[in-house]
Amino acid sequence: MKGTFRSLAIYNYRVWASGAIISNIGTWMQRTAQDWIVLTELTDHNSTAVGVVMGLQFGPQLLLLPFTGFAADYFDRRKLLMVTQSLMSLLGLGLGILTVSGLVTLWHVYIFAFLLGCVAAFDAPARQTFVSDLVPEKDLSNAIALNSTSFNAARMIGPAVAGLLIAFVGTGWVFLINSGSFIGVLWSLMALRVADLNVSRRPLRGQGNLVSGFRYVRARPDLMAILLMLLLIGTFGLNFPIFISTMAVTVFHSGAGEYGMLSSLMAVGTVMGALFAAQRATPQIGLLFYGALFFGLGCMVAALMPSFWLFGASLVLIGIAALTFMSSSNGLIQLSTDPMMRGRVMAIRMAIAMGGTPIGAPIVGWIADQYGPRWAMGAAALSGIAAAIVGLVYLVKYRELRIRRVDGRLRILVNEVPKVTMAAE
Repeated sequence: MKGTFRSLAIYNYRVWASGAIISNIGTWMQRTAQDWIVLTELTDHNSTAVGVVMGLQFGPQLLLLPFTGFAADYFDRRKLLMVTQSLMSLLGLGLGILTVSGLVTLWHVYIFAFLLGCVAAFDAPARQTFVSDLVPEKDLSNAIALNSTSFNAARMIGPAVAGLLIAFVGTGWVFLINSGSFIGVLWSLMALRVADLNVSRRPLRGQGNLVSGFRYVRARPDLMAILLMLLLIGTFGLNFPIFISTMAVTVFHSGAGEYGMLSSLMAVGTVMGALFAAQRATPQIGLLFYGALFFGLGCMVAALMPSFWLFGASLVLIGIAALTFMSSSNGLIQLSTDPMMRGRVMAIRMAIAMGGTPIGAPIVGWIADQYGPRWAMGAAALSGIAAAIVGLVYLVKYRELRIRRVDGRLRILVNEVPKVTMAAE
């Protein structure tokens, strides 16, 4: 356990991870079924409608930002997660019953997506920062990366299983199975050794406001650069339900099983990227630049792929790049942020990463409808390139990026400590 999986040697983290993987599989099954029912059953291949659903589901991350970060910092995260996970289970149950009974309509999906987004807005920052309660600081980077591995392993399994279930029993049963999957994570939360949790000191009510979180971020050029890169990729790049579903249906004329397969192929890449991140002792900001750059190039290549399987292979590469970028941003922000500010800063991160979706998803969906899904993937490619430029500017200005010949090879060198920090010292 000393290497990639060392955090699993800790009882509380091991219990949490075992429950989370079950719930994550169910969550990805629901996402796949939700996008499929909107695209193929409730509309006539309307990509804009899929974009609206995504916007409603991720918009609350931004709308509820003044409350979600404070909740993650102030309340008992374990109890907060028990509430949010229970509510998510009930929402999956409700949508499943409507679908199985044949009563579901597009506006039902819109409402359930928005309600799920409201609950997830509180769940996400609490779940992200809860990892710091489970492991000591020295293992935090590894635990964050393993969390990403679990999430993306579920992303590999969930869509494939959902595709088969949709084909054989219908989308409604996928929603019902997801509802039951939350039993796993609720059991893990109850089974934790509460006395062993590394609960950090909570801020006072007057200190927990969102404004202090924004002030903290504004004083940190590294956080500003990371969040701007996240805004670009999160708004126009991370719209995979639109890219994959429209490419599968309108370009390759595939069914639900093939759609699930494409989602799983990209998840293979994200698992590989997560395991790569787990091997590193600490994340490095240079990885953000490389992750964004290769994400943009990968989307460009995927947009040009002429066949189903070549497109699937390109999704593996995109998955590696996307996870390298997202995991590095998560780890860098959590490890470099004051523990008393961590919940608010992570809420800002989630709001920026996901809150751009209400803007980007309908736009990307419209591009797919008007010009084709290949052009929509081109927009994702541009977002990755633009984010890489932001990262490059930061590295040059604050980390003194330079190119040197070392042992006969050209190497890119950066200072590990920002110039502003060194000047302060």
